Amino acid sequence: MTLLELARSNLLSPAVLCFGLGAFAHWLRSDLKVPEPVFAALSIFLMLSIGLRGGLELSEAHGGQMVGPLLAALALGLAIPLWCYALLRYFAALSPADAGAMAAHYGSVSAVTFAAVITLLDQQGVRYEAFAPALLAVMEVPAIVVGVGLARVALARSAGVAGVTGGGATVLRGSDSPRSQAEIGALLNEILSSKSIVLLLGGLAIGAVAYPVGLIKVKPFFGDLFQGALCLFLLELGRLAASRVHEFRQVGFPLAGFALVMPVLHGALGVGMGYVLGMSQGGAVVLGTLAASASYIAAPAAVRLALPDANPGYYLTCSLAITFPFNIVIGLAAYQAMAAYLYG
Repeated sequence: MTLLELARSNLLSPAVLCFGLGAFAHWLRSDLKVPEPVFAALSIFLMLSIGLRGGLELSEAHGGQMVGPLLAALALGLAIPLWCYALLRYFAALSPADAGAMAAHYGSVSAVTFAAVITLLDQQGVRYEAFAPALLAVMEVPAIVVGVGLARVALARSAGVAGVTGGGATVLRGSDSPRSQAEIGALLNEILSSKSIVLLLGGLAIGAVAYPVGLIKVKPFFGDLFQGALCLFLLELGRLAASRVHEFRQVGFPLAGFALVMPVLHGALGVGMGYVLGMSQGGAVVLGTLAASASYIAAPAAVRLALPDANPGYYLTCSLAITFPFNIVIGLAAYQAMAAYLYG
């Protein structure tokens, strides 16, 4: 397929059209809205469905095939927030809290974007690795920890400089280190016990041990209804994304450019790593899409806890109102085109 054909196929998929319908409804000032309890139930359904299917296919995969891609996913999750933080601090002149929050969001991943790419690949009949959901689980947590950690270190140094006394020595309270360790432990617990991580890893485990016969009874619910549930979920996300467009002026053009350019660079890096590691073409597209995505579920919850001074108008507008629609509408086709070029 050419890039134009890929873009047309993606844009005309029901999930993307529902996303557009949600945005259009907001601009019409319609009262269309998916109730919060239903939206929460849909998110639980989607995460568990992805985990179950991945676990079922994971049980038939060879363990040696997973090592390289999983290590690559971990490396991306650790490295992306490092250069994002540096760019945002020294070129966009963001505060440590804001730069750390943005780095955490762009190093972590979007489970909904992942659901969209595997749905698109399934519709096109493109094969990808059975352990793809494990890549999502591996990439979600490390970036949040790195982004928050970078901000915390910078803020601690600033506080230390502010505490310099007349003798020129920096005075640090003895309770600071234990307190920081306790806060880091609480943060890790908050992330690892988050809904998306528990559902994905739990689903992987259930799908891996239940065997195909045990999952036949739930397939009509968790399998056949998946794409319809994704359409409803994206309908509401389209409305939410459109509701934040007015915050564009607060984000500013430099951050908006960051939210558009970095996904392309990260997507190319992920696709390239998938190719070098010998993954299937579809698997390289999945890894590239994960690298290009930005979290707007797990990361915001962790950032609100760990970096309360970070401006939500920055990280939520960039991740939800700019990067997410870009990936859904344009990015998925672009990453497929990159993979098609590499794989010939």
